[in-house]
Amino acid sequence: MQISVLEQAKIQAQVLVPLVKALERELGRERAHTLVRSALGDVYRRLGEEWWRAKASPDLGESMASAFQSFAKGEAIAYSVHTQSPDTYEIDVTGCRYAQFYQELGEPELGFLLICGLDFPFAEGLGADIKLTRTQTIMQGATHCDFRYTRRKDQSVAAAEKQSPQAK
Repeated sequence: MQISVLEQAKIQAQVLVPLVKALERELGRERAHTLVRSALGDVYRRLGEEWWRAKASPDLGESMASAFQSFAKGEAIAYSVHTQSPDTYEIDVTGCRYAQFYQELGEPELGFLLICGLDFPFAEGLGADIKLTRTQTIMQGATHCDFRYTRRKDQSVAAAEKQSPQAK
C-alpha cells in the first residue's frame, strides 16, 4: 500500500519541524531558512527531474495533471483547472489539507518553507523550458494558490516564427 503525498509530508514534518526550529535557534531564522531551502531545493529539483523522465511525455498539461492527481490523493487538495494544453497547465488550489495541517501545528510559516517553497525547485527539475508562476498560497493566508505552468518557447524557434509566418 502506497501512502499519499500528504501522509508523507506529515511524517516528514515530525522530523523537519523540530530540526528547523533548532537551526533557527542556533543560526537565526533567516540563515536557517536559507540553509533548509538550499538543501531541500536540491532534493526536490532532482525529484522533478526523475519524475519528468519517468513520465516520458512532452505534454506539459497532461504531465502536470497527473502530478496534481498524486498531490491530491486522499482529498489533500481541491483544485480547479483553468487551462490544460501541451504547453500550459493553469490551476487554482481552493482547498489545502497541507496548509490545514501546518496551521494546526501552529507553524504555517514552516509549512510554506517545507511544502510550498519546494514547488519551484521541483518545477526547475522539469526542465529549463518549464516555468512556474505562483503569486499566492493558502498557506500564507490567501483564498487559493494560483499555479501557472508554461513551456517557454526556444528563442531560436520564436525568432524563426517571427521571420516566417508559414512556420506557425
